[in-house]
Amino acid sequence: MTVSIIHALLRWILDVCAPGTGRRRADARPAGPSPAGDPAAPGPFAVRLPVHRSPYGLPVLLDGRATAPVRPYVLAAERAHRERELEWARQRRRRVALVLAADFGVDLDRHVIGAEMAA
Repeated sequence: MTVSIIHALLRWILDVCAPGTGRRRADARPAGPSPAGDPAAPGPFAVRLPVHRSPYGLPVLLDGRATAPVRPYVLAAERAHRERELEWARQRRRRVALVLAADFGVDLDRHVIGAEMAA
């Protein structure tokens, strides 16, 4: 008998203090149909989101060879390094051309029509 009193007291305390289970709201539905006719239909401005599908639940296996295992920031860093090296090579060629023109009198613009007359 003492156990049943303890159980009843604990149940009453849990009913008062614990959060609701949602059973009371399960029956609280709108009494009449919505203006669209379907009680489950969203309003005119509501947008339904697509159902979330996990890629792990797909029946088709993903092919690991079809995707590159390199992060995009690695590719961006390599591209920037390549562009920097190309710019250094262009600058090196310009410096050599200036040295040839200044020290040895080699005119590198002879292929331009009319450049001989201007020089």
